[in-house]
Amino acid sequence: MNPTRTQPSFGGNAGMSSQYLEVRNLRVTFDGFTAVDGVDLTLFQGDLRFLIGPNGAGKTTLVDAVTGLVPATGSVTKSGVELLGQKVHKIARTGVGRTFQTASVFEELTVLQNLDIAAGAGRSALTMLRRRKTVLPHIEEALETIGLSNLRDRPAGILAHGQKQWLEIGMLLVQDADVLLLDEPVAGMSHDEREQTGNLLRRIGAERTVVVVEHDMDFMRAFATSVTVLARGKVIADGSVEQIQADPMVQQVYLGTAAAVDASEEH
Repeated sequence: MNPTRTQPSFGGNAGMSSQYLEVRNLRVTFDGFTAVDGVDLTLFQGDLRFLIGPNGAGKTTLVDAVTGLVPATGSVTKSGVELLGQKVHKIARTGVGRTFQTASVFEELTVLQNLDIAAGAGRSALTMLRRRKTVLPHIEEALETIGLSNLRDRPAGILAHGQKQWLEIGMLLVQDADVLLLDEPVAGMSHDEREQTGNLLRRIGAERTVVVVEHDMDFMRAFATSVTVLARGKVIADGSVEQIQADPMVQQVYLGTAAAVDASEEH
């Protein structure tokens, strides 16, 4: 872990790279119900963007559309390459990766084997499962980044809840994903796990575009560099944490008054 690594900043470190994700007029409709209604977003490398909103706002559906899991209209481009209409695996190959609320890891395999399989597209299963005499440098780096170097030979199934989420993020890192879409990554975590996860997101977010779908407002306040608020499938606000918290529409639609927020956090 490199404490001197560049931290994500509001608006993204656009000068670091030309990588970006641009969403224009994104719309998803299910049986006449519009779940995502004309969303526009521009995300740059170095931007740790939190996507918040009440239940049913369309947050996860938006991520599903970007990653090809649900059909959508409009446009989603990654550094100028159109993603809408492509198959899920082809979108993943462009460097767009996502996690789910329940970590998708191979529980009977070791941490190292999980990372090796994620990194080894195109190699045979037998080759990937064979114990390596040496660990590939980018896998070693991912182990260090996610903080699981000392657990590399442990079965993933015995990891703590938070550690499984970190492993899943590591599996995206070894696939060279540079746009990461994380669906409620700290749900069910302890306070310490949330803190470690936030620091992990800062480390990886400085060099990538990271979008976090989240309900935990304390976590958002502590780690977001920018925030997009969805309600009824539309973007109602966009900006820094301070700007979002001061926005009257956000307070009305989602956060409520400051007193209401404080009261909700006591329960």
